Amino acid sequence: MLPSDAPVHTESNVSVEAMAPMSERMLDLDKPLYTISVAAEILASHPRTLMMYETMGLGVPARTATNRRRYTQRDILTLSAIQRLTRQHGLNIAGARYVIKCLQLLDAHGIPRPPGLADVDLEHVRL
Repeated sequence: MLPSDAPVHTESNVSVEAMAPMSERMLDLDKPLYTISVAAEILASHPRTLMMYETMGLGVPARTATNRRRYTQRDILTLSAIQRLTRQHGLNIAGARYVIKCLQLLDAHGIPRPPGLADVDLEHVRL
């Protein structure tokens, strides 16, 4: 016999979060999490490069109450797409921004991408 204070596990007391599909429990893409040094490490860049992107309006981080930068997962994905275009495809920043917008238009209208740009993931990119 169980003591009266022992937890009893039944289907009725399983948390709603545990029953939610994995896609609903995923990390919020717009939650500011990463400091500039962590974001730079994830992107294999220098923090100064991220500051340069910020001045160009790309991947602008949120700021804390003490004015520290916090990058979201969406910022990381956006900057990663830009870096892929600049490093692997030889584009400059303005060209990368233009290509991303063009690819997003192609995807929105169901037009197939050029074969050389099929590998660029833009699902969560926001410019």
